[in-house]
Amino acid sequence: MTQPARRLGSMLAEGPVLAPGVFDAFSALLAEQAGFDALYLSGASIAYTRLGRSDVGLTTFTEVTETLARITERVALPVIVDGDTGFGNALNVQRTVRGFERAGAAMIQLEDQTFPKRCGHLDGKSVVPVAEMCGKLRAALDARVDRDTLILARTDALAVEGLDAALDRAEQYLEAGVDALFVEALRSPEQMDAACARFGSRVPLLANMVEGGKTPVQSAQALAARGFRIVIFPGGAARAVARALGGFYGSLHEHGTTAPWQDRMASFDELNEIIGTPELMNAAQRYE
Repeated sequence: MTQPARRLGSMLAEGPVLAPGVFDAFSALLAEQAGFDALYLSGASIAYTRLGRSDVGLTTFTEVTETLARITERVALPVIVDGDTGFGNALNVQRTVRGFERAGAAMIQLEDQTFPKRCGHLDGKSVVPVAEMCGKLRAALDARVDRDTLILARTDALAVEGLDAALDRAEQYLEAGVDALFVEALRSPEQMDAACARFGSRVPLLANMVEGGKTPVQSAQALAARGFRIVIFPGGAARAVARALGGFYGSLHEHGTTAPWQDRMASFDELNEIIGTPELMNAAQRYE
């Protein structure tokens, strides 16, 4: 089978890629079974689900790497992984890239926020100088062992310096040699079109759909028509799980039983089918 990074590169050359946000091996397995071709490992969703905390730079390199490794051991799809700021300076970036690559990343996203970062759709962000970010990106490109591993540069400068400065930063990141670009928190269809007009025909450009965030949420089809080649819905799964679990636990607390909720639950047998228990048991029999 073709390596995931090479498959992702081929997909991007052929057309737009829709990658849902996942946060562990179970959510990744369900997304794979739903028919997606690629996944997005959201740093925010790791903070939400693993730490029960906000996306304000609390997650570590180790936590993301461990989560990524568990996902790529379970599913075969290419994974785009959110590497935040690289967790430090250029040397930290190199460690991040090497670790993520060993854990199976197909594309590694790095951003130009200061450390610690915060969610791209929260206020109060700050960004590092352009020269510093370009150095970190060159370090990332030098660190990768497999040239098929893709490096995605994200700029959060729009909220700090304005659209023109953000696009100019993206231009310099492209000149540094990255494989894809991500201009975070575009505020309007006009700003989205401006980014696509400048970069859409030159490099894969990512659109980040955060429900309730700064960017107008549109379908993958509409975004592809604008010129985006990567579309992510990074936190939707965590928000769906939050609503579902809140309702489930509330019902159990009220009624003292899961009976009122059972029509909204997978049965024992259904869950075992989802996670592949029959196949696992058959595999075990070969060694008895």
